[in-house]
Amino acid sequence: MTGADDFAANRARQAALYGAPLGDRVRTLVTVLGISQARLARTLGMSPAMLSQLASGRRVKIGSPAVLARLQMLDHRCAAVARPLPPAAVEALLAEVARAQLRWSPAAAGAPAPRPRPPAPGPGASRGSAADALRRVAAPARLAAAAAALGPGFPELAEVLRQAAGRPG
Repeated sequence: MTGADDFAANRARQAALYGAPLGDRVRTLVTVLGISQARLARTLGMSPAMLSQLASGRRVKIGSPAVLARLQMLDHRCAAVARPLPPAAVEALLAEVARAQLRWSPAAAGAPAPRPRPPAPGPGASRGSAADALRRVAAPARLAAAAAALGPGFPELAEVLRQAAGRPG
């Protein structure tokens, strides 16, 4: 196989793994956000050289689950917002994604299911805050990802999700 054939095969493997070649996703994000590929790499938590190799098809997989989660988060958020994004909104989004401390979910890893939730309080008993209720049904990383997805359109709900995830403001 020639180098071009290798790159094409790698892009096909990326499409099978990620739903599209990473070069397509990278080009879309840098265009929508109006940023450089190097800025995108820093936001995701990887070197610009590594992102370049992934985008070109020289490498196939994103090795870090946290980097992959940030890329998915940013990709999802960009698909959900109106365009064009004002520069202040781009900066806020990039800062939020860069700060995201996403971790592997035990449920996704095939770990035992979390222990059952306690029964709901009886009539007239205090049910606690919305953040308390959210903590009982989702892991902090999932709450943070939901906050990131809802942030632009529903800032109040996003704040409750961030508080529940242990990341206020």
